[in-house]
Amino acid sequence: MKVFRQIFIKLFRINDTPQKIALGFGIGVFLGIIPGTGPVAALLVASFLHINCAAAVFGSLFTNTWTSILTILFSIKLGSAIMKLSWQEVYKGWLIVLNDFQWADLFKLPILKIILPVLIGYFVLALCLGFLVYLIFFLIFKKIKHENKNRINL
Repeated sequence: MKVFRQIFIKLFRINDTPQKIALGFGIGVFLGIIPGTGPVAALLVASFLHINCAAAVFGSLFTNTWTSILTILFSIKLGSAIMKLSWQEVYKGWLIVLNDFQWADLFKLPILKIILPVLIGYFVLALCLGFLVYLIFFLIFKKIKHENKNRINL
């Protein structure tokens, strides 16, 4: 936690726009929640979009493995609701797939009815949380930059 706190403090001191820092956090959180992505993907996307790479990696690390346990059930419920499926059936199928995974099963129709709702749920959840984090950090960084600018002008 001490390392995260030091990184967070350094991010406040970065001479970058509040938009770029907040967008970095938002993209990082988004990619941290999506299964199979993480800090490397956040760094690549941030570099490609010319946004704050440190914030993107930090956001990704903050949500990557720590929230997986919390988000899996919510993603199943959300994706099942979007696809109008029973979340209990999707959850049972998901457990079966995880316990007896074979690559050939990915192309079978029943498997798509199990994996697709989970992926849709993760995507929608990641999109919402990424946007929320962007808004929160944008407001925080804009206020801090404004206060720092006022101190310098005094």
